[in-house]
Amino acid sequence: QVQLVETGGGLVQAGGSLTISCAASDSTFSPHTMAWFRQAPGKEREIVTHMFWSDGSTYYADSVKGRFTMSRENAKNTVFLQMHSLKPEDTALYYCAAAPVSSIYAVDYGYWGQGTQVTVSS
Repeated sequence: QVQLVETGGGLVQAGGSLTISCAASDSTFSPHTMAWFRQAPGKEREIVTHMFWSDGSTYYADSVKGRFTMSRENAKNTVFLQMHSLKPEDTALYYCAAAPVSSIYAVDYGYWGQGTQVTVSS
Protein backbone atom coordinates (compact mmCIF):
# COMPACT_ATOMS: atom_id res chain seq x y z
CA GLN A 1 0.00 0.00 0.00
CA VAL A 2 1.47 3.33 -1.06
CA GLN A 3 1.78 5.91 1.66
CA LEU A 4 1.65 9.65 1.12
CA VAL A 5 3.51 11.79 3.64
CA GLU A 6 3.05 15.55 3.86
CA THR A 7 5.62 17.87 5.40
CA GLY A 8 6.20 21.59 5.71
CA GLY A 9 3.13 22.99 7.43
CA GLY A 10 3.38 25.70 10.03
CA LEU A 11 2.38 29.14 11.24
CA VAL A 12 2.73 32.11 8.90
CA GLN A 13 1.52 35.70 8.98
CA ALA A 14 -1.11 36.93 6.55
CA GLY A 15 0.52 37.93 3.28
CA GLY A 16 3.33 35.45 3.78
CA SER A 17 4.33 32.33 1.88
CA LEU A 18 4.73 28.67 2.68
CA THR A 19 5.53 25.53 0.71
CA ILE A 20 4.31 22.10 1.70
CA SER A 21 5.40 18.79 0.22
CA CYS A 22 3.98 15.32 -0.27
CA ALA A 23 6.13 12.28 -0.96
CA ALA A 24 4.90 8.88 -2.10
CA SER A 25 6.55 5.88 -0.47
CA ASP A 26 6.68 3.94 -3.75
CA SER A 27 8.91 5.46 -6.42
CA THR A 28 6.95 3.65 -9.12
CA PHE A 29 3.63 5.10 -7.99
CA SER A 30 1.99 6.72 -11.00
CA PRO A 31 -1.58 7.80 -10.29
CA HIS A 32 -3.89 9.44 -12.78
CA THR A 33 -4.34 12.51 -10.58
CA MET A 34 -2.56 13.97 -7.57
CA ALA A 35 -4.32 16.63 -5.55
CA TRP A 36 -4.19 18.88 -2.54
CA PHE A 37 -7.30 19.19 -0.39
CA ARG A 38 -7.85 21.19 2.76
CA GLN A 39 -10.25 21.03 5.65
CA ALA A 40 -10.90 23.82 8.11
CA PRO A 41 -12.58 23.17 11.48
CA GLY A 42 -16.31 22.71 11.06
CA LYS A 43 -16.08 22.70 7.28
CA GLU A 44 -16.07 20.03 4.61
CA ARG A 45 -12.90 18.91 2.88
CA GLU A 46 -12.43 20.89 -0.31
CA ILE A 47 -10.23 20.63 -3.36
CA VAL A 48 -7.40 23.14 -3.60
CA THR A 49 -5.67 21.94 -6.75
CA HIS A 50 -5.00 18.82 -8.75
CA MET A 51 -2.51 17.69 -11.37
CA PHE A 52 -2.76 15.09 -14.09
CA TRP A 53 0.31 12.92 -13.69
CA SER A 54 0.58 12.19 -17.41
CA ASP A 55 1.14 15.75 -18.57
CA GLY A 56 1.36 17.91 -15.46
CA SER A 57 -1.68 19.99 -16.31
CA THR A 58 -3.32 21.57 -13.29
CA TYR A 59 -6.65 22.77 -11.93
CA TYR A 60 -7.04 25.36 -9.17
CA ALA A 61 -10.00 26.26 -7.03
CA ASP A 62 -11.09 29.86 -7.55
CA SER A 63 -10.23 30.70 -3.95
CA VAL A 64 -6.51 30.00 -4.53
CA LYS A 65 -6.07 30.76 -8.22
CA GLY A 66 -3.13 33.09 -8.78
CA ARG A 67 -1.78 32.55 -5.24
CA PHE A 68 -1.06 28.80 -5.05
CA THR A 69 1.02 26.67 -7.39
CA MET A 70 1.20 22.89 -7.53
CA SER A 71 4.38 21.35 -8.90
CA ARG A 72 6.16 18.02 -8.87
CA GLU A 73 9.57 16.40 -8.83
CA ASN A 74 9.17 13.15 -10.72
CA ALA A 75 12.47 11.61 -9.62
CA LYS A 76 11.42 11.79 -5.98
CA ASN A 77 7.73 11.12 -6.58
CA THR A 78 7.02 14.30 -4.70
CA VAL A 79 4.49 17.06 -5.21
CA PHE A 80 4.63 20.53 -3.78
CA LEU A 81 2.14 23.26 -2.98
CA GLN A 82 3.61 26.74 -3.03
CA MET A 83 1.30 29.17 -1.25
CA HIS A 84 1.70 32.94 -1.53
CA SER A 85 -0.30 35.91 -0.28
CA LEU A 86 -1.74 33.70 2.41
CA LYS A 87 -4.94 34.76 4.13
CA PRO A 88 -6.40 33.74 7.50
CA GLU A 89 -9.13 31.87 5.63
CA ASP A 90 -6.43 29.59 4.18
CA THR A 91 -5.97 28.13 7.66
CA ALA A 92 -6.71 24.41 7.44
CA LEU A 93 -5.34 20.91 7.56
CA TYR A 94 -3.89 20.28 4.12
CA TYR A 95 -3.94 16.78 2.65
CA CYS A 96 -2.38 15.34 -0.46
CA ALA A 97 -4.29 12.62 -2.24
CA ALA A 98 -4.16 10.41 -5.30
CA ALA A 99 -6.92 9.09 -7.55
CA PRO A 100 -7.24 6.80 -10.57
CA VAL A 101 -9.54 9.32 -12.25
CA SER A 102 -9.83 13.05 -12.85
CA SER A 103 -11.91 14.49 -10.03
CA ILE A 104 -12.40 17.43 -7.71
CA TYR A 105 -14.31 15.27 -5.20
CA ALA A 106 -12.64 13.74 -2.16
CA VAL A 107 -14.73 10.57 -2.46
CA ASP A 108 -12.87 9.65 -5.66
CA TYR A 109 -9.44 9.70 -4.00
CA GLY A 110 -8.26 6.40 -2.54
CA TYR A 111 -4.86 7.43 -1.23
CA TRP A 112 -4.49 10.09 1.45
CA GLY A 113 -1.72 11.54 3.52
CA GLN A 114 -2.08 12.26 7.22
CA GLY A 115 -2.36 15.99 6.68
CA THR A 116 -0.21 18.96 7.61
CA GLN A 117 -1.51 22.00 9.47
CA VAL A 118 -1.24 25.43 7.90
CA THR A 119 -2.18 28.34 10.16
CA VAL A 120 -2.29 31.92 8.89
CA SER A 121 -2.40 34.62 11.53
CA SER A 122 -3.97 38.02 10.89
